[in-house]
Amino acid sequence: MPIYFFESSAAVKRYINELGSGWVTGLADPASGNRIHVSRIAGVEVVSAVTRRSRGGSISPSDAAAAIALFRYHFMYNYAIAEVSSALISSAMDIAETHGLRGYDSVQLAAALEVRADCIALGVPGPTLISADGDLNAAALAEGLAIEDPNSHP
Repeated sequence: MPIYFFESSAAVKRYINELGSGWVTGLADPASGNRIHVSRIAGVEVVSAVTRRSRGGSISPSDAAAAIALFRYHFMYNYAIAEVSSALISSAMDIAETHGLRGYDSVQLAAALEVRADCIALGVPGPTLISADGDLNAAALAEGLAIEDPNSHP
Protein backbone atom coordinates (compact mmCIF):
# COMPACT_ATOMS: atom_id res chain seq x y z
CA MET A 1 0.00 0.00 0.00
CA PRO A 2 1.61 3.29 -1.04
CA ILE A 3 1.89 5.89 1.71
CA TYR A 4 1.62 9.62 1.07
CA PHE A 5 1.96 12.64 3.32
CA PHE A 6 -0.21 15.51 2.08
CA GLU A 7 1.12 18.90 3.07
CA SER A 8 -1.67 21.49 3.24
CA SER A 9 -0.96 23.01 -0.19
CA ALA A 10 -1.62 19.58 -1.69
CA ALA A 11 -4.57 18.67 0.55
CA VAL A 12 -6.40 21.86 -0.48
CA LYS A 13 -6.35 20.62 -4.08
CA ARG A 14 -8.74 17.83 -3.10
CA TYR A 15 -11.35 20.42 -2.09
CA ILE A 16 -10.78 23.33 -4.46
CA ASN A 17 -10.37 22.81 -8.19
CA GLU A 18 -6.92 24.02 -9.24
CA LEU A 19 -3.83 22.74 -11.01
CA GLY A 20 -3.14 19.20 -9.81
CA SER A 21 -6.57 18.64 -8.24
CA GLY A 22 -7.43 15.62 -10.36
CA TRP A 23 -4.15 13.92 -9.54
CA VAL A 24 -4.47 14.60 -5.79
CA THR A 25 -8.07 13.40 -5.81
CA GLY A 26 -6.96 10.18 -7.50
CA LEU A 27 -4.26 9.55 -4.88
CA ALA A 28 -6.77 10.13 -2.08
CA ASP A 29 -9.51 7.96 -3.60
CA PRO A 30 -10.16 5.12 -1.13
CA ALA A 31 -10.31 2.70 -4.07
CA SER A 32 -6.63 3.47 -4.79
CA GLY A 33 -5.57 1.65 -1.63
CA ASN A 34 -3.24 4.52 -0.72
CA ARG A 35 -2.73 5.58 2.88
CA ILE A 36 -2.84 9.36 3.29
CA HIS A 37 -1.20 11.09 6.25
CA VAL A 38 -1.65 14.74 7.20
CA SER A 39 -0.41 16.72 10.17
CA ARG A 40 -2.84 17.90 12.81
CA ILE A 41 -2.12 21.52 11.76
CA ALA A 42 -3.38 20.74 8.25
CA GLY A 43 -6.86 21.02 9.73
CA VAL A 44 -6.37 24.70 10.41
CA GLU A 45 -4.40 25.38 7.24
CA VAL A 46 -6.90 23.78 4.84
CA VAL A 47 -9.95 25.42 6.44
CA SER A 48 -8.12 28.74 6.38
CA ALA A 49 -7.13 28.37 2.71
CA VAL A 50 -10.68 27.53 1.63
CA THR A 51 -12.17 30.34 3.72
CA ARG A 52 -9.68 32.86 2.35
CA ARG A 53 -10.50 31.80 -1.22
CA SER A 54 -14.18 32.35 -0.51
CA ARG A 55 -13.60 35.75 1.04
CA GLY A 56 -11.38 36.67 -1.90
CA GLY A 57 -14.18 35.77 -4.30
CA SER A 58 -12.51 32.91 -6.17
CA ILE A 59 -15.07 30.40 -4.86
CA SER A 60 -18.62 30.91 -3.67
CA PRO A 61 -19.51 30.79 0.02
CA SER A 62 -21.68 27.72 -0.60
CA ASP A 63 -18.84 25.92 -2.41
CA ALA A 64 -16.49 26.85 0.43
CA ALA A 65 -18.93 25.54 3.03
CA ALA A 66 -19.29 22.25 1.12
CA ALA A 67 -15.52 21.93 0.70
CA ILE A 68 -14.90 22.56 4.40
CA ALA A 69 -17.58 20.07 5.43
CA LEU A 70 -16.06 17.39 3.17
CA PHE A 71 -12.56 18.16 4.43
CA ARG A 72 -13.69 17.95 8.06
CA TYR A 73 -15.22 14.53 7.34
CA HIS A 74 -12.06 13.28 5.62
CA PHE A 75 -9.91 14.76 8.39
CA MET A 76 -11.92 12.88 10.99
CA TYR A 77 -12.37 9.55 9.19
CA ASN A 78 -10.04 9.14 6.21
CA TYR A 79 -6.65 10.65 6.97
CA ALA A 80 -4.01 9.26 9.30
CA ILE A 81 -3.19 12.23 11.53
CA ALA A 82 0.37 13.03 12.61
CA GLU A 83 0.00 14.61 16.02
CA VAL A 84 1.94 17.69 17.06
CA SER A 85 3.93 16.67 20.13
CA SER A 86 6.73 18.37 22.05
CA ALA A 87 9.24 16.12 20.27
CA LEU A 88 7.81 17.05 16.87
CA ILE A 89 8.02 20.77 17.71
CA SER A 90 11.64 20.31 18.76
CA SER A 91 12.37 18.61 15.41
CA ALA A 92 10.51 21.38 13.59
CA MET A 93 12.65 24.00 15.34
CA ASP A 94 15.79 22.20 14.14
CA ILE A 95 14.35 22.00 10.62
CA ALA A 96 13.53 25.73 10.64
CA GLU A 97 17.08 26.50 11.68
CA THR A 98 18.67 24.12 9.18
CA HIS A 99 16.53 24.90 6.14
CA GLY A 100 15.15 28.37 6.83
CA LEU A 101 11.55 27.23 6.32
CA ARG A 102 8.49 29.08 7.61
CA GLY A 103 7.12 27.83 10.92
CA TYR A 104 4.25 25.63 9.81
CA ASP A 105 6.26 24.31 6.85
CA SER A 106 8.87 23.17 9.37
CA VAL A 107 6.14 21.44 11.39
CA GLN A 108 4.81 19.78 8.22
CA LEU A 109 8.26 18.46 7.31
CA ALA A 110 8.92 17.27 10.86
CA ALA A 111 5.60 15.38 10.77
CA ALA A 112 6.43 13.78 7.42
CA LEU A 113 9.83 12.71 8.77
CA GLU A 114 8.13 11.25 11.83
CA VAL A 115 5.81 9.23 9.57
CA ARG A 116 8.91 8.03 7.67
CA ALA A 117 10.54 6.93 10.95
CA ASP A 118 7.38 5.01 11.87
CA CYS A 119 7.36 3.34 8.46
CA ILE A 120 11.01 2.32 8.78
CA ALA A 121 10.28 0.85 12.23
CA LEU A 122 7.48 -1.20 10.67
CA GLY A 123 9.67 -2.28 7.75
CA VAL A 124 7.53 -0.60 5.10
CA PRO A 125 8.53 2.02 2.54
CA GLY A 126 8.33 5.60 3.76
CA PRO A 127 5.87 8.18 2.54
CA THR A 128 6.10 10.41 -0.47
CA LEU A 129 5.58 14.04 0.50
CA ILE A 130 2.97 15.69 -1.70
CA SER A 131 3.49 19.44 -1.65
CA ALA A 132 3.21 22.40 -4.01
CA ASP A 133 5.67 24.45 -1.92
CA GLY A 134 9.08 24.68 -3.62
CA ASP A 135 11.06 25.57 -0.48
CA LEU A 136 9.45 22.77 1.51
CA ASN A 137 10.08 20.30 -1.31
CA ALA A 138 13.77 21.28 -1.49
CA ALA A 139 14.16 20.81 2.26
CA ALA A 140 12.34 17.45 2.12
CA LEU A 141 14.68 16.26 -0.64
CA ALA A 142 17.66 17.34 1.45
CA GLU A 143 16.22 15.26 4.31
CA GLY A 144 15.94 12.23 2.02
CA LEU A 145 12.18 12.21 1.49
CA ALA A 146 10.62 11.36 -1.84
CA ILE A 147 8.49 14.26 -3.06
CA GLU A 148 5.89 14.98 -5.71
CA ASP A 149 4.62 18.40 -6.65
CA PRO A 150 0.94 18.16 -7.61
CA ASN A 151 1.39 21.18 -9.88
CA SER A 152 3.47 18.88 -12.09
CA HIS A 153 0.37 16.75 -12.70
CA PRO A 154 -2.15 18.93 -14.58
